[in-house]
Amino acid sequence: MPLALLALAIGAFGIGTTEFVIMGLLPEVAGDFGVSIPTAGFLVTGYALGVMFGAPLMTVLGTKVPRKRMLMLLMGLFIVGNLLSALAPAFGVMLIGRVVASLAHGAFFGIGSVVAAELVAPDKKAGAIAMMFTGLTVANVVGVPLGTLVGQNIGWRVTFGIVAALGVIGLVGIAKLVPEMPRPEGVRLRHELAAFKNAQVLLAMAMTVLGFGGVFAAITYIAPMMTRVAGFADGSVTWLLVLFGLGMVGGNLVGGRFADRALMPMLYVSLGALAIVLALFTVTAHHKLLAAVTIVLIGALGFATVPPLQKRVLDQAHGAPTLASAVNIGAFNLGNALSAWLGGLVIAAGLGYTAPNWVGAALAAGALLLAVLSAALERRDDAASAVVAGSASAGTRVPAHQR
Repeated sequence: MPLALLALAIGAFGIGTTEFVIMGLLPEVAGDFGVSIPTAGFLVTGYALGVMFGAPLMTVLGTKVPRKRMLMLLMGLFIVGNLLSALAPAFGVMLIGRVVASLAHGAFFGIGSVVAAELVAPDKKAGAIAMMFTGLTVANVVGVPLGTLVGQNIGWRVTFGIVAALGVIGLVGIAKLVPEMPRPEGVRLRHELAAFKNAQVLLAMAMTVLGFGGVFAAITYIAPMMTRVAGFADGSVTWLLVLFGLGMVGGNLVGGRFADRALMPMLYVSLGALAIVLALFTVTAHHKLLAAVTIVLIGALGFATVPPLQKRVLDQAHGAPTLASAVNIGAFNLGNALSAWLGGLVIAAGLGYTAPNWVGAALAAGALLLAVLSAALERRDDAASAVVAGSASAGTRVPAHQR
C-alpha cells in the first residue's frame, strides 16, 4: 500500500477523534452548560447534519481545486471548528463549532476515498479505502478513549484543544506525503450530478443511512446506558470505548478484504448480524460482561459495512465518483443524526436508556432489506442486458448459405 494512504489515515484519525469523543463526554458537557443529556445529544446530531450538507457543498466548491490542495483546505477548516468548540462560552457556540468542523468531514473522506482508490490496482480498491478509514477506527482505540479520559479528569475543553492539534498534524502529513493529483480533465459538475440518476447509487446511500444509523442509535448514548443501566463507573466509559474502537478496527479491515471478493454477501452478513446484536443489546446492557462483548460486536459489524458500501458507490458512479463518494459519507452521518435524534426521543419518552437499541436494530434490518432489493434489481438488469446482447448478436449473424 502506498505511503500516501498513511497521510490520509492521519487526517482520518483526527476527524474520527472529534466525531466520536463527544459521546463519552456528553454528561460533562451537559453539566457544564446546564442542559439535559438529550439536549447535549444535539452536538452529535448537529455534527452529523453538518457532514451531510457539508459533503456535497464542499465537494462542489472544490471541483476546480486539485485534490491534494482541497484536502489541506478541509483540514484547516477542521482545525478552526475544533478551536471554536474548545473556547465556546455557551452551548450554542459549541454547537456552531461542531458544525464548522463537520463541514470538512464528508468532503475529506469522499475525496480521500477517490484518491486512495486511484493509488492502487483495481482489485485492491476496497482495501485501500479501508486503510484510509483505519485512521477513523484507530481513533476510537486511542484518540477517543484518551480524549474521554482527559475530558473527565482535566476538562472537555482541553480535549477539543488536543483534537485541533491533531488536525495540524494531519495537515502536515497531507502536505508531505500525498502526491499532487490534479482533478481529471473533462469531468464537470453535471457529470458528477448524473451519478445520482443511478438507482443503485441511491440504494447504496440509503443502505448507508440505515445501516450505520443502527450503530449510532446505541453508541450515541453509550455513556448513560453503561453507567446507569449496566452499573459501570463513570471512568469505565473510557475502556468501553476502547473495546468499541477495537471492534471497529477489526470490522473495517475484514470488510475491506472481503468486499474486494464478495461485496454483496459481505453486506448481507454484516447487516443481518448487526440487527440481531443491536436487538440483543437491550438485554445484554443489563450485564457488565455481556454489555462489553456486545459493544465490541457492534463496532465490528457496523464498520464491516463501510468499505463495501463506499466501494459500491464508487463502482456504480464510475467516471465521476467524487461527489457521489462525498455524499455517501454524508449519508453515514445522516444515519448518525437520524438515529441520535430518534434515540433521544425514545429516552425522553421515558422508555429507558436501552430503548435506542431497538431503534438501531430496526434501522439495520431496513438496510438489509435494501441490500436484498439492490441485488435483485442488479440481477434483473444484468439478465435484461444479456437478452439484449444476445438478440443483437443473433440479428447480425451471417446466414449459413453466405458463409
